[in-house]
Amino acid sequence: MADTAARLAHMAERIGLSRATLFAILACVFMASGALGASFLVAAEPAEAQASHADSMKRHLGVASCAGSTCHGRSLGDGVPVRQDELQMWQEESSPTGAHSRAYRAVYQPRGQAIVRRLGLDSAGVARECLGCHAEPGASRVEDGVGCEACHGDAGGWIAGHYTVGTSHERNVSQGMTDLADPQVRAGVCLDCHFGGTAEGQFVHHRIMGAGHPRVSFELDLFSTLQQHWNVDADYVERKGRPNALRTWAVGQAESLNRSLSLFEKPGLANDGMFPEFYFFDCHSCHRRIYDGADARATKVANPFRPIPPGYPPYNDENMIMLAAAVRVLAPDMAGAYDGQVRAFHGAMTQGREQAVLEAAKMRSTAKALSTRFAGSAFTDRQGFAMLDAIASEAVAVRYTDYEGAVQSVMAMDTLLSGLVTQGAVSQAQASSLRLDINRAYAAVKEPNSFDPLAFRAALSSAVRAIKGMR
Repeated sequence: MADTAARLAHMAERIGLSRATLFAILACVFMASGALGASFLVAAEPAEAQASHADSMKRHLGVASCAGSTCHGRSLGDGVPVRQDELQMWQEESSPTGAHSRAYRAVYQPRGQAIVRRLGLDSAGVARECLGCHAEPGASRVEDGVGCEACHGDAGGWIAGHYTVGTSHERNVSQGMTDLADPQVRAGVCLDCHFGGTAEGQFVHHRIMGAGHPRVSFELDLFSTLQQHWNVDADYVERKGRPNALRTWAVGQAESLNRSLSLFEKPGLANDGMFPEFYFFDCHSCHRRIYDGADARATKVANPFRPIPPGYPPYNDENMIMLAAAVRVLAPDMAGAYDGQVRAFHGAMTQGREQAVLEAAKMRSTAKALSTRFAGSAFTDRQGFAMLDAIASEAVAVRYTDYEGAVQSVMAMDTLLSGLVTQGAVSQAQASSLRLDINRAYAAVKEPNSFDPLAFRAALSSAVRAIKGMR
């Protein structure tokens, strides 16, 4: 938990928020649409029984159904096989694990209400624009914010049997529980709110950000760590397998890119009236200081992987950049083709929407293939160190020309270091020392308006050299 606190402090500092505010803003995860359906039923069941069982599986029961003292409502985490104080952690005011329970309240706190006023929303507008992520569908109490079933799935089909003797994780999943142990599934659940989805109230339009909503930023392993309310003990490993932070990070990058491009392909989301939807573009290609005088100086830094003229707003390619590093280590046979797709997509953005969507579909197919490949791979310490090298390598570092990609690389370095600590390749004492170098990289992205790409690359390289020195 000390490592989690350190990572959270870095993240809060780099976007200039208090921890409490950060926890509230991060509280948006909710389940991808659709619990598992009738395909798990015995074929011999009558249609009426199948329909009834399917309805039961989709039945939302609410947080109170998990709150018994013999279930997840204990005051101390001393239960077997799970902690059993999960509800207390979910409600914890001073911890990131309590962020989801505060999601609804965030809408009615001063910052949330200022956004509501600027957008001119009434109660129906708040429900339409905000509660897709600040509450959960089917809940009888929206005040509960993002509850258990938002992530774990509607409990009607599995709550009665998930604690019985002889049950298994696979059986629970077959009865409608969401398989969050699968990084691809977990990414889909988290991305609906922490990146954007197609359900009502799950897409943070640029006008919402213009009203004061923070930028949407996501990294699967870091966000999972901030919400961790389980112990990875022998029982957990037996039931669900040993988690691997490197795998989770790589899958998260591929799924984030897939989600971004899939949303971009939808005309109703990619355009806002006569304007493009600026959510998809790199914020700080426009939000930077403007100099009009004779001493004006260009702030653009050449990026060989964005073949676009000066003045064109670039697509937010933070996950493309991280995936470029992952491909070099985990799928080197695809590295050349992937880089070609990146260039083709950016170039297509200057040619028109039809060509851009065509290239987006090609890249999204590659991202899905990489996600599946990563999800089935065993990630080693050697690959973890190689990934750090790749993130700071010249082939990847030349792409850190704008703020968003740089921020994603620092979060990646943080995640990969934590993964190496978990796997025993780096000791806790070594990690504490290395955090000083990572702090310098965080400091280089603390202020977006004064972001200096060349200074950032130097700080990143210095941190990676320090980590390599511990190998």
